[in-house]
Amino acid sequence: MPLGQINAAIARLRVGGFVPYSSVDCPGELAAVVFLQGCSWACDYCQNPHLRSFKKTGEESWERVLGALQERRGLLDMVIFSGGEPLAQIGLEEAMAQVRAMDFKVGLHSAGTSPRRLRAVLPVCDWVGLDIKAMAPDYAALTHHANSGRMAWECLDLLLAAELRYEVRTTWHPQLMPLERLMELAEQLRARGVRYFRLQALRGRGCLRPELDDWPPAHLDAATQAELAAMFDDFSWRYAG
Repeated sequence: MPLGQINAAIARLRVGGFVPYSSVDCPGELAAVVFLQGCSWACDYCQNPHLRSFKKTGEESWERVLGALQERRGLLDMVIFSGGEPLAQIGLEEAMAQVRAMDFKVGLHSAGTSPRRLRAVLPVCDWVGLDIKAMAPDYAALTHHANSGRMAWECLDLLLAAELRYEVRTTWHPQLMPLERLMELAEQLRARGVRYFRLQALRGRGCLRPELDDWPPAHLDAATQAELAAMFDDFSWRYAG
């Protein structure tokens, strides 16, 4: 891409927030996290609803983020692009390339909203955390987007074929997905080739659907945790948020 087009793409990058240090967003890496503004899905349990709008909020800019990263060269391992939904952003691939040129690894948190855009950025990524929310036919009830299940599962296939470091994450509550359906989902992930699976208990706090905040935290008994752990090379059960 010509330099003028690259600069124009990055100029359209909408930054909704920046965390200069995190030890929990990518296993084994010290990372900064760039939150990009905008997501076309409306997931009931979204805990970043302020990042859904594609209109920029706050005072963060990509130039300020680059300045902060420059000061942290040699101190951090990775820069993770999160959201919102990073794949919805014009300029994501160019911003990732800038980060890599600063000798940082590049990470991505995504719900898999666009197979085409994921395919474009995978060569720039070192690690991807991909949300798989449900079986494909069950997606629209959670995301309120008709084609979301197909797109997310296509993104999963692209990620597995890329042979990158990754984790697949599912946020779960029995009132959203019965335990039997969760186990079917886990079986399908295993059959697809997923080796690294993080199951997150929905713990309501600032959810897009307010009544979820009143639900008690999900509980998963030890026997079920052991059954899930036996399906994957690396499995963990943790609380979201």
